[in-house]
Parts: sequence; structure tokens; C-alpha cells
Amino acid sequence: MPTISEQTPSAKELDKYIAAIAQNDLRALETLYKKTHTAVYAYALSLTRNREDAQDILQDCFIKVYESAHTYSSHGKAMSWILTIARNLALSRFRKYARNVPISDEVLANVFADTETSPEDRLVIMGCLEQLSEEERTIVVLHAVAGMKHRHIASHLGMPLPTVLSKYRRALKKLKNILTGEHSNERQRSKKQSE
Repeated sequence: MPTISEQTPSAKELDKYIAAIAQNDLRALETLYKKTHTAVYAYALSLTRNREDAQDILQDCFIKVYESAHTYSSHGKAMSWILTIARNLALSRFRKYARNVPISDEVLANVFADTETSPEDRLVIMGCLEQLSEEERTIVVLHAVAGMKHRHIASHLGMPLPTVLSKYRRALKKLKNILTGEHSNERQRSKKQSE
């Protein structure tokens, strides 16, 4: 089964779609949307923590991609460019509505709805992501879902690369401890039930 990051298109592929969109190719826009909407939605959700706002940002982001494709300058950072558009839309939305609604289990489940993740795995992922800080969750989502490299995440979030790497490692350690703790708790429950 391919991982989420393996499903993310290459930078060259994204550059090609954006160049075609700049020539008013709506099929290229459709393809770009299909290949990146999960990552953009996940990122918007990590920023807004609200399903409806994330969906609005997702739609607005691709409208803005269509309108701005002619201004894109290819540097192999297409995903970062798209996510910057999403971030700017989220910031505008924050300024306009000044709200931040906590993320629900249902909302986190929708982040992975378009992947080949089983429902059981989605529940585990949701529970784990809820345990991370907002910054950690954003970094993990950008790397694992959007397939961004750590240096691009650092640039995108305006953080030093060592900080991003440290927060990512800390988040992975937390996730491992959460999973190990849940796994060992499950074994202990099974052992008690069999006694």
C-alpha cells in the first residue's frame, strides 16, 4: 500500500500543471486539484481547526491558483507556493472572523478520507494527532501528508530548519510513545480479561 507521501506528485509534475493552468488549461487545474487537495485541505485544517473554514480555504486556494498561475515562477517549490496561498487565505479568514474552533474527531478523519487508510488506522491517526501541539501537528501534516521537505516547511512557516527538525522529531517521539502506550495498555487489558 503506498504511503501518503508516495502519492504526492513530484515538484516537476506540479510545475507542469501550473504552467498549463497559466495557459487556461482547466484539465490541468482539475488534475492538480485531484493530486494535491488532500494535502491542501489537511494544511488548511491544521491552521483553522474548523472543517467548514478548511473546505472554504481549499476551494478558494484553487481559484487563486487558477488566477495566479501566470505569476508562478518555477523553482521546484510548487507545493510550497500552493500552501502559501492557503496560509494567506487562512490568515485573511482569521482577521475577518477572528475565530479558532477546536478540531473534532470527525474533522481529523476527513483529512485522511481520500487516502487508502483503513477506518481503524484513521481512528488511531486522529487520536494521535490530537495529542500534538498545533505547531507539531502542522509540521507533521506538512511533511507526512503534503510531502514537503523539512527545509521547505521551515521556509514556509518562517522557522529555522533546526527548530522544524526538532519539533518534528519531538512530535514523532510523542506519537511513538502514544502508540506504544496504547499498544501496551491494550495488551494489559487483554491479559486481565484472560485471567
